[in-house]
Amino acid sequence: MIGLIVLALVGAAAAAPVDDRIVGGYRCEAHSKPWQVSLNIGYHFCGGSLINDQWIISAAHCWQNPFAQIAVLGDNHIWMHEGTEQYMPLDAIYWHQSYDYQTMDYDIMLMHLAHPVTVNQYVKPIALPTACPSPGDMCTVSGWGNIYSDQVFNPFYLQCVEVPIVSKKDCDASYPGMITDRMVCAGYVEGGKDACQGDSGGPLVCNGELQGVVSWGQGCALPNFPGVYTKVCSLMPWINDILSTYS
Repeated sequence: MIGLIVLALVGAAAAAPVDDRIVGGYRCEAHSKPWQVSLNIGYHFCGGSLINDQWIISAAHCWQNPFAQIAVLGDNHIWMHEGTEQYMPLDAIYWHQSYDYQTMDYDIMLMHLAHPVTVNQYVKPIALPTACPSPGDMCTVSGWGNIYSDQVFNPFYLQCVEVPIVSKKDCDASYPGMITDRMVCAGYVEGGKDACQGDSGGPLVCNGELQGVVSWGQGCALPNFPGVYTKVCSLMPWINDILSTYS
């Protein structure tokens, strides 16, 4: 059943056993990721991606009461008002009916903005995938999450890191029995570059298309444990169904 999230689900979503999974990256060029969203409940807690003027994609495990949060777009320095931001209320959240907070399968949700954004150089949607990514494709992850693997420091400026898509075989070898067809890995065998706490729900962009949603992983940037992302291309029928039904 596809529908609006109800309040009773907040406990299950909050219990998700994940490393909210930017380590080893750099400060993004200001406003170079105009699709980047900060989900805010008085503070930044998750990322998201603008996919058209009234819809955002994020991770299901980032769920919060839609009426208790706002989506911030056009941001760069997360604690400084720069005049480029758009603060958007939400009026509905739809998560995949098969989402499993224990296995993190189908970790995706669509968030409907109460009114359309103003598309400009600071706020602009990212394209949805026309095909699935290939192993070795270089992709960019962005977010305001933790930038260290062994301590906590959340940056003020949006961070970026480039990571390659990992083959299904190597992804399975890192996480035996845990990778489904709705997941894709990205990262390096030697570690050192990854998403981390606070980046959850944010974008993995490959060749100008949104191919992943930051989902989970073993720690952050650890050797032999690439980041695991919700595989957007595998869920396009569901995404298109929600957009066509509820837009």
